[in-house]
Amino acid sequence: MCGIVGYIGNQDAKEILLKGLEKLEYRGYDSAGIAVQNDNGVTVFKEKGRIADLREHVDTDVLATTGIGHTRWATHGVPSKVNAHPHQSTSSRFTIVHNGVIENYSMIKREELSDVSFVSETDTEVIVQLIEKRVNEGNSVEASFRLALKSLKGSYAIALLDNQNEEVIYVAKNKSPLLVGLGESFNVVASDAMAMLQVTDQFVELMDKEIVIVTKENVTIKTLEGEVIERAPYTAELDASDIEKGTYPHYMLKEIDEQPLVTRKIIQAYQDINGDLTIDSDIVRTVNDADRIYIVACGTSYHAGLVGKQFIETMAKKPVEVHVASEFSYNMPLLSEKPLFIFISQSGETADSRAVLVQVKEMGHKAITITNVPGSTLSREADYTLLLHAGPEIAVASTKAYTAQLAVLAILANVTAKATGKDVNFDLVQELGIVANAMEVLCDAKEEMEELARNYLATTRNCFFIGRGIDFYVGLEGALKLKEISYIQAEGFAGGELKHGTIALIEDGTPVIALATQESVNLSIRGNVKEVAARGANPCIISMKGLEEEEDAFVLPEVHSLLTPLISVIALQLISYYAALHRDCDVDKPRNLAKSVTVE
Repeated sequence: MCGIVGYIGNQDAKEILLKGLEKLEYRGYDSAGIAVQNDNGVTVFKEKGRIADLREHVDTDVLATTGIGHTRWATHGVPSKVNAHPHQSTSSRFTIVHNGVIENYSMIKREELSDVSFVSETDTEVIVQLIEKRVNEGNSVEASFRLALKSLKGSYAIALLDNQNEEVIYVAKNKSPLLVGLGESFNVVASDAMAMLQVTDQFVELMDKEIVIVTKENVTIKTLEGEVIERAPYTAELDASDIEKGTYPHYMLKEIDEQPLVTRKIIQAYQDINGDLTIDSDIVRTVNDADRIYIVACGTSYHAGLVGKQFIETMAKKPVEVHVASEFSYNMPLLSEKPLFIFISQSGETADSRAVLVQVKEMGHKAITITNVPGSTLSREADYTLLLHAGPEIAVASTKAYTAQLAVLAILANVTAKATGKDVNFDLVQELGIVANAMEVLCDAKEEMEELARNYLATTRNCFFIGRGIDFYVGLEGALKLKEISYIQAEGFAGGELKHGTIALIEDGTPVIALATQESVNLSIRGNVKEVAARGANPCIISMKGLEEEEDAFVLPEVHSLLTPLISVIALQLISYYAALHRDCDVDKPRNLAKSVTVE
């Protein structure tokens, strides 16, 4: 959600900024812009739409060695050129890009800036106008920047230009992610390291309520009170080739195909020298000391948490609750005496989850983050981190991060169970190896998946996914994938719940995709399929080898019954992909969605 880039150095900034913004397209956006600065001042280019649209309007004759850029995902004001970033103050002296939400912007507008004529509908413009007001009151630019930030309530990542000083970019952060990248005679700003891997792999993390004075030679971090902070850089452990599509038509298809490799990488990452699965002993002890585990997540990660609950309760015999972060933050349930919180987030920047983490840390409770991004906010602020090792996930609709979350949750459950002597009656390393092989079989079944999408979803306006037990949780994720990228109205239900109201929506030809991977409920889910078929539904049964029947649409390779979500979901991912493809949808960048949701 929203992306920021900045560059100050000796090279022409335009192309560096545009390429950086292209690397942030995966985050989701509806408009984009850059501002570049030279001896003649600041020039702003911005457009509604894609980076490609912006490129067409950038004047290549304007040469500048300082600049900032932004991809916007609308929060205040409709997507438009006027509301696109960068925004400028009334005199055009100051130019700003901003991620986040300023909660008190209307109050500032009313009480501090009532005499200002605003151009846009955004909360961002309030910031730049407030900075200019503080300068006009006689304060230095840096002091004005600090004073303005102290007035803000909410989240922000900011980069600011002053057209009277092309030697500096002013940067600040609170709750929204932002990094400063270091180079030789240049420095950069980015909301994601991937945006600037083209020029550096050395980055400095910024903490909340810090400001940074960035020049081409120096990076100075300060508190809002002006105290200088020293912080060493880290090396971004990303391979630039990992974020390229290669020969794939879409990132999503590439990332679906990477799931067998990711599963094997996770096995290796969590093995000791003897080949046994291992997790940091402090994490294991913390899990086993807790009397109840609370998994907090959003969207796909929430669905992974539901499966993780099954893993932990089955193997480790530890009670687990799974909560939607956005609800938990404002409606916290009664907690047990010794709770442990597990936060699941692909990006590690999910604002709803971070709001809960801040609350539970204030209460003195322990927290573990499961994330794909080392050094992310949730990773830094939790007590412990378990990494997914999935590599960059660019497509907005999550695929490999989901199965990586399941694999890591299974390993956590397995290791903590064995640490207390609980009998886990299967070898998880061996079973995950079988899963990886089964994943390869499914990734090679693209023609069959495309045929299922064509047969069941070509013209439908809605679709239902049903399952029982662990299959129900996978059905929720399958429905989310389909609605995310194809815009088909899709819902997941426990098989027995359809007849408690939703079956009224079944019409002739309504597709119902049913998962049948669990022997204990196989006959029950097939009974539910007969119920919807009797009302005219067009059922598509995806079953597990050994449980298949003649009318089934597809049979999955056999894996351990507890681990079936790692492979059944791949079939649903591919069906969703081809359904979107056949409808000419933008598979990697679906409308209105963002990869990293950094505002509540």
